[in-house]
Amino acid sequence: MPLSSTEPSTAPATLTSAVFEKLRLDILEGRIPPGEKLRIEALRERYDVGASPLREALNRLAAMHLVEQVDQRGFRVPPVSIEEFDELSRTRCWVNEIAVRESIQHGDAQWEEGVALAFHRLWRTPAVQPDGHLNREWEVLHRRFHSAIIAACPSKWMRQFHETLFDYADRHRHLYAQRDGPQGGDHTLEEHRAIMEAVVHRDADLSVKLLNDAILSLRPATAPATPAAVSARTPKAVRLPRKAA
Repeated sequence: MPLSSTEPSTAPATLTSAVFEKLRLDILEGRIPPGEKLRIEALRERYDVGASPLREALNRLAAMHLVEQVDQRGFRVPPVSIEEFDELSRTRCWVNEIAVRESIQHGDAQWEEGVALAFHRLWRTPAVQPDGHLNREWEVLHRRFHSAIIAACPSKWMRQFHETLFDYADRHRHLYAQRDGPQGGDHTLEEHRAIMEAVVHRDADLSVKLLNDAILSLRPATAPATPAAVSARTPKAVRLPRKAA
């Protein structure tokens, strides 16, 4: 099934954006694992698109460091490591020190209401589905809650960098959830409630502390295995299954 009702010949940018977003989510949510080679032909079959929009989407993902170009010969999903997770977590904490404080300083009553409403919507939605899988709706609302907290930060660069780091953190979280089981429940809910209350009460020190403690508490003992680590298979790429229509 085509990804867009618009014909590629009339709107190639729309088709590229559609395949970019689907490929990005497949990487972030761990459906394409770390270390996997991304063959154009396999991806064409998986997403039912031509080679040109795929290459453009891969180049965009490479610029975001969600895809690596290997010796000018192709692309692969970057591996993950504990060292990378630690560096990512430290950087997210540094960004919170600026973005959260600036947002609290500049936020008005409408911003406060936005934070409280984003938490309320998150509170109403279970993080884990009855089948034990992460709830996609909760994922979206979780991102919106954290985006609402820094929405009043006057630097668009800081807000964009925060979103980029959130992408990388989501990728790690999904990979660990596949191995260890999803995290959620009352503990996560109370953690987010405490963050919301600190933010709307404009307690910048406590807000930053709670957010950073939450980030650092997610550190796993080991990184998920890459395809190369679990078998001695040849470099030939695994044929990616085509998505159901």
